[in-house]
Amino acid sequence: MDDRFVDIIRLIKQSRFNAIKAVNSELIHLYWNIGQYISKKIENSEWGASVVDELAKFIQKNEPELKGFSNKNIWRMRQFYETYRGFPKLSPLVREISWTNNMLIFSRCKSIEEIEFYLQLTKRENYSKRELDRQISASLFERSIMIKSISHPGKRLPSNELTDTFRDDYVFEFLNLPDSHNEVELQNGLVKQMKNFILELGKDFIFIGEEFKIQVGNSDFYIDLLFYHRELQCLVAFELKADKFKPDHLGQLNFYLEALDRDVKKSNENPSIGVLLCKDKDKEVVEYSLSRSLSKTMVSQYKTHLPDKSILQRKLHALFQNNS
Repeated sequence: MDDRFVDIIRLIKQSRFNAIKAVNSELIHLYWNIGQYISKKIENSEWGASVVDELAKFIQKNEPELKGFSNKNIWRMRQFYETYRGFPKLSPLVREISWTNNMLIFSRCKSIEEIEFYLQLTKRENYSKRELDRQISASLFERSIMIKSISHPGKRLPSNELTDTFRDDYVFEFLNLPDSHNEVELQNGLVKQMKNFILELGKDFIFIGEEFKIQVGNSDFYIDLLFYHRELQCLVAFELKADKFKPDHLGQLNFYLEALDRDVKKSNENPSIGVLLCKDKDKEVVEYSLSRSLSKTMVSQYKTHLPDKSILQRKLHALFQNNS
């Protein structure tokens, strides 16, 4: 591309993005007003339940060029309004994501806390419908709340920014791995499914390479997976273990972080972070192992199957009851 025109292309793309965003906001505003109008008419007994079907047929007959106003969609507009009318702080959020994602959130989420969680997440990560649906199915809300509500010794990262970036557990159901698998199969699967892997990690991760070589003295060493995190502005090394966590795993990872910081990290970047990703772990063993570690390192657990959402919800409910 001719460098002279880069700024013009950027302006065009930004303008198009702003236009699409404005159209979406106006569309959501319209659906809100329709839902509000119908809801109040029914609440005041001015209209009966059958009026929605009549309205849909009226629009189809008299204004056939108006699309998206089937009886099912009009009912969703009413549900949309009634879901959020008691929560004014969420009103700006719903206007910043697509109608499709809005429908997915208010139809699948059980509480206003869960709704707000996915609204914020969808806005921040700019999720597609498929990506959002996957995160809801993977019970990301329940997993995140439980992690923040329980003391997790595996998290040795001091700042809230870091603890919000990395999770105590990850779900890799997209790999379709058998329960009995090795580290090579795990690594190959994650590389082949990199788009889904980054969706689970978070979109600020940029993949640098697998088996990333670092040379120390006359010896070569290889980091399983190396990423760069845009917001944290640092390298992130992932070491994969297809078995239970062992304390000696950390020595290897800390060695890699030291080598990255000395020989790979740029002067404007922050110190590297290490994530040991293992199939299973004993939290007390992790706590003892990390107690004297000076590196920014954490031990996370991965699962190869989607969690049972109903079980997680029961555990979360019990946790809230015990803390109340």
